[in-house]
Amino acid sequence: METLPAAYTALVERLKELAVLRSCASLLSWDEQTHLPPHGAEHRANQLSLLAGLCHDRATDPAIGDLLAQLDDVQALGGHAAPVAANVREARRNYERSTRLPRRLVEELSRVCTLSQQAWVEARHESNFAKFQPWLTQMIDLKREEADALGSSTGVRYDALLDDYEPGATVAQIQGAFSPLRETLVELVSAIRSSGVQPDISILERHYPTDRQKSLSLDAARMIGFDFQAGRLDIAAHPFCSSIGPGDCRMTTRYNEYHFSGSLFGTLHESGHGIYEQGLSTADFGLGTGEACSLGIHESQSRMWENLVGRSLAFWEFFYPQTQSAFPDALGNVSLQQFHQVINDVRPSWIRVEADEVTYNLHIMLRFEIEQALISGALSVADVPGAWNDAFSRYFGMTPPNDALGCLQDVHWGAGLIGYFPTYSLGNMYASQFFEKANADLGDLNEQFRRGEFHPLREWLKTNIHSHGKRYHAPQLVEVVTGQPLSSEPLLRHLRGKFGQLYRL
Repeated sequence: METLPAAYTALVERLKELAVLRSCASLLSWDEQTHLPPHGAEHRANQLSLLAGLCHDRATDPAIGDLLAQLDDVQALGGHAAPVAANVREARRNYERSTRLPRRLVEELSRVCTLSQQAWVEARHESNFAKFQPWLTQMIDLKREEADALGSSTGVRYDALLDDYEPGATVAQIQGAFSPLRETLVELVSAIRSSGVQPDISILERHYPTDRQKSLSLDAARMIGFDFQAGRLDIAAHPFCSSIGPGDCRMTTRYNEYHFSGSLFGTLHESGHGIYEQGLSTADFGLGTGEACSLGIHESQSRMWENLVGRSLAFWEFFYPQTQSAFPDALGNVSLQQFHQVINDVRPSWIRVEADEVTYNLHIMLRFEIEQALISGALSVADVPGAWNDAFSRYFGMTPPNDALGCLQDVHWGAGLIGYFPTYSLGNMYASQFFEKANADLGDLNEQFRRGEFHPLREWLKTNIHSHGKRYHAPQLVEVVTGQPLSSEPLLRHLRGKFGQLYRL
C-alpha cells in the first residue's frame, strides 16, 4: 500500500497522544510501588483517578469512532495480516471496549487500585487478611461491574475480564488446556517425591549479602540482553515490570539475605518482560504493532528466560563461577551439579514466585479456581482465606500457616488484575513451544549458553515474536512462528526430560 488513508494518519496521531498520556499514569503507578511515602497514597489515588478519566475521555472520543468508520475496508489497508490493518483492528477493539465503560467506573477502579495496593502491602507485612478484606470487597464489586459493562459472548463474567489479558480466551478453553496438564503434573510430582533424591535446600538459605545479590542480578539481566540505558531495576514489595514508554522500561525485584534464588530468578523473570518491551517497535508506540501480543505471550518471554534458560545447566556452566566468586562463604564448597540440582528442587512450597517449574502451574490453577468463584459470587471475600487454604491442601497436601504465605502473597487482586493469573500457565506452554522451534532454527542453544552467548536467542525472539506486536492474535502467532497450534506437549516434554534426568525417573 503506497499511500496511507488520511483517516489512518489522523487516527495514529490520536492514538499516539493517548499513549503518551497513559505513560504518565504508568510512571506514577511505578513510583507508587517503589518510592511513594505511605501518607501520599490518598493523593496518588486522586492523581491516577484523574488521569484515568482523562485517558478514558480521549479513548472514547466520538472522533475516533468516526475515523474507524472510514477505515472498515480491510483490503484497502493491505489485508488482514498487514500491519496497518492490525493497527486499525486493535484500535477498533479498544474503542469498542472503552465505550462500554462509564468514566465513573474507570476513575473509581483506578482510585481503588491505588489504595488497595497500599493496603495489601501493609496487610501482607502483618499477615492480616482482615486489613485487606474491605479493599478486596470493593475491588471484586468493581470488577463484576466492569465485566457486566463489557459483556461476553459466552455469558460468563470472568470471560470478559480474561479477554483483557488474553484476547479471545475463555474459561472453557483454559480449563480444557489445564485439565491434561494438571493430571500429568500430579503424576510427575508423585514420581519425584518417590525418587529418593532430596537436594540440600539449605544451600539457598545461607547468608547471601544483599549488595552482592543486587550486583549479580544486574549482571545477569545485562548478560541476557536487558538494556540498562533504556531501563532500570529497583525494589518493590512484589516484583513487576512496567514499560513507561520508548527507552524507559522499569523492573523491580526484592531481596532476602537468606534466600538467594528469589531475587536472581525474579530478576531474570522480569528481564524477560523487559526484553520483550525493549524489542517492540518504538516507531509504533501507541499502536497495535507496537504493543505486546497478549499477557500469555508476555509471560512466555519471562518464563523462558527464568526457567528454560536461567535454570538450565548450560546457563550455570557459564555463570556459576561468577556466582561462586560473589558468595564464597555460601557456595565455596558447593559443586556446580549440587547447585543446579538445588535450584531445580521440586517440592510443594507456599510462594508462587519461588515455586519450581513442576509445581508452579498448580499455583496458577488454584488462583484461577478462586478468581472464578469470586467473580461469579460463589465465594464471598470473607471466605477467601479458608477457601485458599482448602484448595492449597487439595493441590499441595499442606495448609498455609498464615495469610502472608497464603492468600496475601500476590499483589494482583489489590491491583485489580483479575483474569491475569491464567496467562502464566499459558505462558509456560507458549515458552516451551517457542523454545523448541528456536532450538531447531538456531542449533544447540545449550551449547551457546555454555559460552555465554544469549544474543542469538534474544534476536530470534525479537524477529519472530517481539517485532510483530499485535499483528497476530496469540493463537495465530504461535502457528506463524512454530507451524503448530498451541499444545501442552512441548512443556510436558521439557518437564519430563529435565526432571526425569535430575531425579533419575
